[in-house]
Amino acid sequence: MTEQFSSSPDGLDSAAEHLRNGHLIAFPTETVYGLGADARSDSAVARIYEAKQRPSFNPLIVHVADVAAAKALVMWSDEAEALAEAFWPGPLTLVLPLREGAGISKLVTAGLDTLAVRVPAAPLARDLLARAAVPVAAPSANRSGQISPTRAAHVLEGLSGRIDGVVMGGPCTVGLESTILGLAGRPTLLRPGGVTREALAQVLGRSVAERHATDGITAPGQTRSHYAPKAQVRLNAVEFAAGEARLGFGPVDCDLNLSDAEDLTEAASNLFEYLHRLDATGAAHIAVSPIPHLGLGVAINDRLSRAAADR
Repeated sequence: MTEQFSSSPDGLDSAAEHLRNGHLIAFPTETVYGLGADARSDSAVARIYEAKQRPSFNPLIVHVADVAAAKALVMWSDEAEALAEAFWPGPLTLVLPLREGAGISKLVTAGLDTLAVRVPAAPLARDLLARAAVPVAAPSANRSGQISPTRAAHVLEGLSGRIDGVVMGGPCTVGLESTILGLAGRPTLLRPGGVTREALAQVLGRSVAERHATDGITAPGQTRSHYAPKAQVRLNAVEFAAGEARLGFGPVDCDLNLSDAEDLTEAASNLFEYLHRLDATGAAHIAVSPIPHLGLGVAINDRLSRAAADR
């Protein structure tokens, strides 16, 4: 049975105790709902992979309440400090060399010598993490490869009975997973997200490299097929075919519109919610209007291209 925790102090205390006891607790961040477990516990982290049916070669992000907690886990750098000052708390994950003796389960890092770490912006998430007082590994709270959850109802639809509890927060405001930046060498964009590559480069004072498609998996969200609904997804649709569920952007006739005003921030916050809604209609195909490949549109197109990939 999956328990539902309120976002009250008592509810968060109870959820935090469950995390400390090795249980799986889903909770809302500003990006998506995460499926949390004590990152120090092999058995707890193994249950994440089991519940999500996630391949074990896919590393996890560790969420912490503040910068000091992050520094205890990884080898910090001046670049990490600058980025943390600019974007934390927020939708940015930094991948840094794992600190010796950090106590993180090898299942979290998938055997790599680096760790992905983030301080989320959502006050409820940081409150829960502070109460738990343990590093929390938390991928998205959904079955592996399926649409990410931006509401508690999405979590329960996919994982009810497979996890111990859900903190019943509101909808996620950003709606896309965090940007992941590798800092173990030259700064490299490992996954686009809520912080753009241009914003990162501005803070760093130098360009940010891009991951090559042929590189091995070094961070979450890099598998070719990911974020996928049951329906087949067709991209860059300028016309819609009969029977297709229509996901629009801008002034188009459609079933749901990511943003009538062509606002990429609004589109990002609506993306997973609208994919969930259209998939629930039972349509065999979802056609999506073109999205500009700039700014936050880079992350939106990344998620859509993986949703549309062969499975």
